Amino acid sequence: MNESALLSGLAKVLDEVSETQSKNVKVEKLSAYLRNLSAEDAALAARLATGRSSPRGSRDETQVGYSTIWELLTEISGNPPRAISELYLEHGDLGEVAQEALKTKQETTLFGESITLAELQETFDTMARSKGKGSSSSRRALLKSLLLRSSPVEAKYVVKILTGEMRTGIVQGLVEEAIAKAYALSRGEVAKAHLLAGDIGILAYRARLGELSKVTMTPFRPLNFMLAEPMATATEIADYFKKPIFAEYKYDGVRAQLHKLGGKVRIFSRRLEDVSESFPEVSRAAASIEHDFILDGEIVPFRDGKPLPFQLLQRRLRRIENFEDAARNAPVEYFVFDILLLDAEEFINRPLRERSIALAGAIRESALIPAERIKVANMEEIARAFARSRELGYEGLVLKDPESVYAMGKRGKNWVKLKEELDTIDTVIVAAEYGHGKRAGVISDYTFAVRGRDGLKTIGKAYSGLTDSEIDSMTERIKKLTIK
Repeated sequence: MNESALLSGLAKVLDEVSETQSKNVKVEKLSAYLRNLSAEDAALAARLATGRSSPRGSRDETQVGYSTIWELLTEISGNPPRAISELYLEHGDLGEVAQEALKTKQETTLFGESITLAELQETFDTMARSKGKGSSSSRRALLKSLLLRSSPVEAKYVVKILTGEMRTGIVQGLVEEAIAKAYALSRGEVAKAHLLAGDIGILAYRARLGELSKVTMTPFRPLNFMLAEPMATATEIADYFKKPIFAEYKYDGVRAQLHKLGGKVRIFSRRLEDVSESFPEVSRAAASIEHDFILDGEIVPFRDGKPLPFQLLQRRLRRIENFEDAARNAPVEYFVFDILLLDAEEFINRPLRERSIALAGAIRESALIPAERIKVANMEEIARAFARSRELGYEGLVLKDPESVYAMGKRGKNWVKLKEELDTIDTVIVAAEYGHGKRAGVISDYTFAVRGRDGLKTIGKAYSGLTDSEIDSMTERIKKLTIK
């Protein structure tokens, strides 16, 4: 058996990569490793190295809670819970805790054979498919068996992959470079193929076979969204473009990519997660269209021609059952503003004005709603369109260059957004918590309150928005001010 195709081989190279700060060395080590793998194993290794236990956009995600992993580490190692907690405080990483804790196993397994990448993936897939009554116990048993068979360093990466906290310095772009170097390909063609593939594993597979030209945009493989750059005023926008542009209402909803192939439909969120079950009415509307496609748009809570509060949409996304009831109580519409694929023909490199024509033809006489688009040529027209958007209950405008191509995964000024400036409020931090993963040793989660008639009233929590140095400073200040 080729050692590279084993979990031990992957763990070895991930350790080597994490020990160096040099990007070039990381690329060299990872490329040398990938070069020795079959196409099938290269796909698995590339995906696992980035902390993914399933292809991007998969309906089935491997879900195992921290508490389950914690319990298993206690159980298998024979260490008391307090010892595991101390290890976590020391390392701030559950994978590192697994490696330390499992250096002494109180439980063993009869299986002595090394774990292959294929076996690891099959176990993850089985865990992901385990749903319904008894599924938690089933996933727990599968993970326990896997950890029992793993060496301490293998267990570290099993846990890291499941928690998504790799901390090896391996990011998608670095894997792209390693793939290009491993198979003597240009970085540009690899990056382009990755955008179309939508998954690093598919990219590695095709690259290993020398078939990058066969990578095409395919429904049900979610693609990175094109994003808009914010601008502050209508004057700034008019001065920047200096020509007629398209203005669309900025909806207060959920950005969504709508995929259809044959009679099947799937919906992906901006985070490229499958949210199809949450919006059955959108899926039905798309299924009635005769074409196959990939569309870009916004799911908006909507009734009687008016937008509803965004909170209704959040409730629907949190549901795990009774989706049809939710659709009746909090109806939505899908406002479509772009088309990426139509009947196997890619449109991302065509100008927006051409994509708009193709989109109108594709969804004609369907229940999907084309986003309202008007042409504006100066500051006054932009300001009027913005005012109209606010009157209708929308957030503002997204303004687009009619000649712009669809730049997947990029935020640029071919699309800009104009929103009403938000008010600021004075708040008090009334509680704070230590973070997880790389922020395990610092206080990064804050609970805020405002003063009311009867004292302070909690209004919410925040977990982001500060730099690492600001978080370090806040940690020291909060420690000095903490009452209990």
